[in-house]
Amino acid sequence: MGNVASACSTCLRSPKAQGYEPLLLENEREAVADLLQYLENRTTTNFFTGSPLAALTILSFSDNVDLQRSAALAFAEITEKDVRPVGRDTLDPILFLLGSHDTEVQRAASAALGNLAVNGMSSTLAAQDQKLTFLLVENKLLIVKLGGLEPLIRQMLSSNVEVQCNAVGCVTNLATHDENKTKIAKSGALVPLTRLARSKDMRVQRNATGALLNMTHSDENRQQLVNAGAIPVLVGLLSSPDTDVQYYCTTALSNIAVDANNRKKLAQTEPKLVQSLVALMDSPSLKVQCQAALALRNLASDEKYQLEIVKADGLPPLLRLLNSSFLPLILSAAACVRNVSIHPANESPIIEAGFLLPLIDLLSYEENEEVQCHAISTLRNLAASSENNKGKIVEAGAVDKIKKLVLDAPLLVQSEMTACIAVLALSDELKPQLLEMGICEVLIPLTNSSSVEVQGNSAAALGNLSSKPENGRSTADDYSAFNDVWDKPEGGLHAYLYRFLSSTDATFQHIAVWTIVQLLESGDETLLRNIKSSTLIMPHIQQLATSQAPTPASGSPGSDVGGYSEEGEGEGTGEIAALSRRILELTDAADEDLRKSVHKALGSGKDA
Repeated sequence: MGNVASACSTCLRSPKAQGYEPLLLENEREAVADLLQYLENRTTTNFFTGSPLAALTILSFSDNVDLQRSAALAFAEITEKDVRPVGRDTLDPILFLLGSHDTEVQRAASAALGNLAVNGMSSTLAAQDQKLTFLLVENKLLIVKLGGLEPLIRQMLSSNVEVQCNAVGCVTNLATHDENKTKIAKSGALVPLTRLARSKDMRVQRNATGALLNMTHSDENRQQLVNAGAIPVLVGLLSSPDTDVQYYCTTALSNIAVDANNRKKLAQTEPKLVQSLVALMDSPSLKVQCQAALALRNLASDEKYQLEIVKADGLPPLLRLLNSSFLPLILSAAACVRNVSIHPANESPIIEAGFLLPLIDLLSYEENEEVQCHAISTLRNLAASSENNKGKIVEAGAVDKIKKLVLDAPLLVQSEMTACIAVLALSDELKPQLLEMGICEVLIPLTNSSSVEVQGNSAAALGNLSSKPENGRSTADDYSAFNDVWDKPEGGLHAYLYRFLSSTDATFQHIAVWTIVQLLESGDETLLRNIKSSTLIMPHIQQLATSQAPTPASGSPGSDVGGYSEEGEGEGTGEIAALSRRILELTDAADEDLRKSVHKALGSGKDA
């Protein structure tokens, strides 16, 4: 801003020397003298109250433009060094100065207003009163309430770059408060902000793109930004040489891409967007790298972008970020890869690019639960549609790592890990290997988790492991792992099956009866004997075979991890009953009357 004190002193020289003594009113003459005195003692003077504020107010409302300049410059200097909560008596003269036709007055007044709208405060003030942080927020609200937006918009349209810069900077600060965002969007400020984002002056460009970013935090404001033509401007500025502008534009686009309609618009109008964001992941600025990955993550909510990111060679920079030691980079890359991995066509390219070991390493990233969730969810996605990929994931050590970590992991991580095991357990080739690794020993305790999702995913995994391979191969040795865990740990397979059979959740009942059928059809004599002799399991089977079961609840766990889909009311009830009757046949445990009713229900019409 330059030497403001010198500017004030020059402007407040003896009126006689300047030749306009007859133009000064008596109160103006006194205000000039008072202000000069206060400025000499500025370190101990509170300019926001009493006589100092009265002197500034008199000069602000003067018809003399030189006095207005002095007041505006004084306000600018004072607020640059001393930011505090102020009232209408302070803001009114500044807002009046903001409407001046003099560019110097405009520049200084908007600078003062922008200073009062900042987020921070001096450490001295903070130490004096913690409430001041909250009160400073009121400055932003009061500025808008008193009509500050209209003159600021006029100044944004000024041909003077300094005026533009300060006005946009002030709007940027005002837009950090949620209550102001909608008012700014509806004030007509977005179009001039978008235009000024293309300014040749880097300061104006920074302030304008910062303001646009601040306006992207709500659905309504994002839509108004899109309508104001902000998208092509933001995309074009991704190639700016200024890292702050890159950061603001990347983050704004990331927020805009949260909305499906906006992603569709971006896909139709911005063919170079993905390539630009991929390039920014190699920016020298860590914050730009991070936001570029997050923007790609949001875009990758759509299938088109999932494919395009891989096609644009986005995997190598994502892998580099994933291997970083900086948490924000790891988190953003992990989130992006998770979305990209949803598309089946991307599974093999991600594995071939070398992501498996870093993802497995991140399973133990205990500093951040979200990183762990993204990593394990990505591994699950990579295993979804390829037997070969499932094998590579197990070979890389994923199951060993999960077995080691899962019992002590946070619930959300447990849910993702058990879901991943359930998907891997769909592989006929891997089932014997998974059983030999002792995976049942951790799945069984998790069927009694406090999380319904963890319970369901763990039970689904056990069910998938128990199912007969499609190639028909079935030997008693294949099921010895289930015998080993029949009554341990924590009550073992026996207690788990009993809990699920006695559950009020029909999906859980279905998982249990289906699993029991698989175990019995294995032909393993020990399993047959254990199930048949169970006084916990068989009474529930008999009941389910002849009574109506409740309808599976919508969204029950286990339905999306392999083999368990939601049924309709009649179909679900019928299948549970049918499976239960199959169990009775296999165990030969039904009494004569029940056996007759079962055969009648099956259409046999014959005695058992």
